[in-house]
Amino acid sequence: MFKKTILMMLAIAFLAPLSAQDIKLNTPNKVSGKLLMQALSERKSSRDFIDKDLPIDVLSNLLWAANGFNRENKRTAPTANDKQEIELYVTLKSGVYLYDAKNSLLKLIKTGDHRKSAGSQDFVTQASANIIFVADMEKASSREYAYTDCGFVAQNIYLFAASEGLGAVARGWYDKEVLAKLLDLPSHKEVLLTQSVGYVK
Repeated sequence: MFKKTILMMLAIAFLAPLSAQDIKLNTPNKVSGKLLMQALSERKSSRDFIDKDLPIDVLSNLLWAANGFNRENKRTAPTANDKQEIELYVTLKSGVYLYDAKNSLLKLIKTGDHRKSAGSQDFVTQASANIIFVADMEKASSREYAYTDCGFVAQNIYLFAASEGLGAVARGWYDKEVLAKLLDLPSHKEVLLTQSVGYVK
């Protein structure tokens, strides 16, 4: 019995640091931000960022607005035939994460600042977050629909950024092979787009 207890304690001790590296997101604040028409009028692309972390509540709201669950098994962004093939990865100063919308969690993929891998423009290293859009092509209705669905998520991010006084820019200039390797993507998952978000100068 004593030996079992010791083994369980050792297992917990080894597992705890691993799970502690994930980031638990807050419940989204659904009554914050500007009115929709004002956010639409202020939506724009920004490329001059300050290297400053997003607070956890802003990061949580951003990802929920992008592609979180707003109903049982339904998301803030539509997908063709409800395939929900779009996955979001995020590069922060602390690491690279996969957004687990169901559990309100950022799951650690790699530690360290890999923001420079998210795009070819200099400003990506200054953006608070670079969001990488990945489509699971085995789930998608078609490649064309996957790109369309990706656009819905990108617009959600643009509108959230405008609502919160943040800058954002969707980007197609990146190395797809570098990102696939960084994210450890299997062959049926493909990077479609990236988008930088952060505080503007």
